[in-house]
Amino acid sequence: MGSGGLPIDLILFGMIAAFLVLRLRSILGRRTGYERPPPQPYQPPTGPTAQGPVIDGRAEPVAAAAARPVPEPVSALGQTLARMQEIDRSFDPAAFLDGADKAFRIVVTAFASGDRTTLRNLLSDDTYRAFEQAIAARETAGHQQVSEVRAVPVVSIEAADLTGTMAHISVKFVSDQISLTRDQAGNPVAGTDAVTEITDLWTFERDLSSQDPTWRLIAARSI
Repeated sequence: MGSGGLPIDLILFGMIAAFLVLRLRSILGRRTGYERPPPQPYQPPTGPTAQGPVIDGRAEPVAAAAARPVPEPVSALGQTLARMQEIDRSFDPAAFLDGADKAFRIVVTAFASGDRTTLRNLLSDDTYRAFEQAIAARETAGHQQVSEVRAVPVVSIEAADLTGTMAHISVKFVSDQISLTRDQAGNPVAGTDAVTEITDLWTFERDLSSQDPTWRLIAARSI
């Protein structure tokens, strides 16, 4: 997805760099002034499932607490999602949102811990390279990122595009997070341990004709 003749690697790296800068700026300079009553801290999966969830968009029972609103079928966005269902009958927008929620939590946690294996399974090739470079730079500096997703009260589909069988869905996440960076001695060098509300827009991609059901992250930015 090049733009204006610029190399795609440069564009994607710039996109991820901007995402990380905006996230840091929001952590340092914005606090909501309140804290939601925290649920039990999210525990990343261990054992055989540690590679992360598959965002497969297949219809599965979803607990009421995890239900997310989907676009109205008569809307332009709803009609685009319906065309995706025509190509892949197993695709279900509500199940997709539930999977996107899980993936968001795991990607944030994996990036903070430098878990390249988990990120490799959930990111596109170019996006993974950008995340990996950021992790490597942090490791070289001897810094440790601490991130904890306390809640994700809003997960909504903001845009969708279908070109042939290639589908893109952009999802808005409003999350309450604790995020800070510590040096080798454990002293904070950036961020805060206060709960901060952060709004992100992530775009996922999948070839609906593929046997691989995974939707992979191709772009991310704070809004």
